Order: sequence, then C-alpha cells, then structure tokens
Amino acid sequence: MIFKVEEEEQSLTIAEFLLQRIPAAPQGYIRQLLNKGKVSRNTEQLGWQDRLATGDTVHLPDSARLQQLCDIPVPVIGPLNILYESREILIVDKPAGLAVHSSLGHEKENLTTRIETLLDQRGESFSVAPVHRLDLETSGPILFGKGKQACAALGKLFMRHEVEKYYLALVAGQTQGSGRLCGEVPSKGKMKEAVTDFRALSRNEQASLLELRLGTGRQHQIRRQLEQLGHPVFGDKRYGGPCSKELSRMFLHCCRLSFIDPFNGAQLDIESELPNELKIFSDKVFSDS
Repeated sequence: MIFKVEEEEQSLTIAEFLLQRIPAAPQGYIRQLLNKGKVSRNTEQLGWQDRLATGDTVHLPDSARLQQLCDIPVPVIGPLNILYESREILIVDKPAGLAVHSSLGHEKENLTTRIETLLDQRGESFSVAPVHRLDLETSGPILFGKGKQACAALGKLFMRHEVEKYYLALVAGQTQGSGRLCGEVPSKGKMKEAVTDFRALSRNEQASLLELRLGTGRQHQIRRQLEQLGHPVFGDKRYGGPCSKELSRMFLHCCRLSFIDPFNGAQLDIESELPNELKIFSDKVFSDS
C-alpha cells in the first residue's frame, strides 16, 4: 500500500499523516505499525515524529486489517444536535465518525472542539469537558459538564455506576430473546469483569436487533461480548461482524442515558433516535425475512 505526500501535507509527522489519510485507524494501531518498522519512505523506516516532504512516497504493508480501515468511509458531519441543556449539563448527540476528544488526526474536528466553539460564539467563557466517551464509530449522547465543579459531580455519578446506558445493536444470527452477558474482557492491561443485559427487539435467522444495558463500562465491552457469544455486531470489522455494502458504518448506537441530576434531583431520561442510515438497513434486514 502506497501513499504520496501532497503539498498541503508537507511538514506533517508520519503519525499525523497516517491518521489523516486513514481516519478510522486507532492511534494505537498506527503506533504499532511504526514501532514495528512497517512504515517506510523509500527504504528508510519512519518513526512516530519523522516529518514528511511534498512528493515523499510512504509505503505500508499490504494487510487485510489495514485495507479494512482504509475502506471505512469518512462521514459527513452535520451541525450539533443538543439533546438536553441546563446551567451545569450539556448533552449532545455524537454522530458516528466524530471523535469525542482531540487526538492525533482529530485535533480540529472533534465533538469537544465543536462545543467549545459553540460556547465561544454564545459568549460563555466557562470550561467544558466530556464526562464519558463513545468509540469513534459509535453514535449517541455524550454528557458534558459545564465548569470544573459540574464535571467533578457528574464524574462521580459514573464512578458510582449511577448512570444507566442503553444501546441498540444489530448482530449476526438469531439470539435468545433476552439474557445477561458475563465474563472477563481486557481493560487497561488487566482482565476485568464485564456485565451486559440484553433483550431482542426483532429477530430472524439472519440477524437480531438488541437493546443492551451496560452493567460495567469496559472499553469495547459490548463488541467483545457479542463476538464471544457468536453474534458480532454488523459492520464491526475489528470483531468479525458481517459487512454489507449497504451499511457504511458499525451498527452500534447509544440510545438512552438515564440518571438523577445531581444539581436539582430531577430524573433525566435522555433519548437519542436511531440514525436514519441504521434504521433503513435494519428495516430492510427484517422486511426480507
């Protein structure tokens, strides 16, 4: 696999270049390629901070994983969709393909930067920060705190497991009608317990549309557990999910956050509608049965 450096890309580090050219690639995956000496310019192996010049030819290995990441389309991101706002809380619907935080390849285009820009346009000078996260390819509500005290109070809700998070996922094959997924998954270098409850909303021999409620919050928890169950998520190339040309993203969407507002004691149930591209694909899967 070969990329040629264009004029507007000169002076980028090789890491910045690859994360821009392959936006679906996790930063850790790019770092691994570079650490193993699998990225070169002519015959010169490139390191994380090596800078490029116009006309350079960057060589990468011809791997199936890399090709899958290159094939993931870059989404067109629309305007912010605010689901709920109070003096201390802001909840925004994150589209698939938009990173929550600033990171390599997502320095300017990420949800936090967009919200900071919005608040600046309003003339509101307090800091804002996300209290949790969603994977790049997952859509749904993200909870932001307005100011350090609000972020701290909201963060404690997650630490005490007082925020209920519900997801919708279309998975391969016909699952049970309901159940609980229990077991250990990798988390920060250790194996930790993960618990997820699910119920099927629609099922046929080809697929099941599941509503899932997280009991724990491990990275890639739902994706790992469903793959282990033998029912990977549609469009999840990393964990072996079935892929269709009619589905441009992974079929995983956070559909509801439920918690008690720590500032006024009100019960909040914030819902996010299934994105249109997922609804169309799901309707087709079950209308064909």
